[in-house]
Amino acid sequence: MKLKNILIAVNDIKKSVSFYRDIFGLEVILDQDGNVILTEGLVLQDAKIWKNFLNREIIPNSNSCELYFEEKNIEAFAEKLEHYHEPIQYVSKRMTHSWGQTVIRFYDPDGHLIEVGTPVAPPEDMQQTQSA
Repeated sequence: MKLKNILIAVNDIKKSVSFYRDIFGLEVILDQDGNVILTEGLVLQDAKIWKNFLNREIIPNSNSCELYFEEKNIEAFAEKLEHYHEPIQYVSKRMTHSWGQTVIRFYDPDGHLIEVGTPVAPPEDMQQTQSA
């Protein structure tokens, strides 16, 4: 089995597509009336469609999951966020964990938590599994 996509519900598809394109360089692969598939496996779905499908409320800023991206040049990425045309709501600006990884956490326009961190080498046992 293979995980194909991660879907998030958004209130304004165009605004979200612009955000993920401008900040992360993701491009539209397919646009189907309220469902947009972006590169890297991210799917944006109109929140009205998602809410109707689930018959439940959508809870913004729920902090129950996060989208994780890696960026080698975290300083340049932090600068990009600071100059984005919309204000970025930060959880934490640049911080460095005890294991040496630098990360930035913030929300997208719909309150989905995002973390961008510097690459971390997998543990030795994972490297052996990946190369097998």
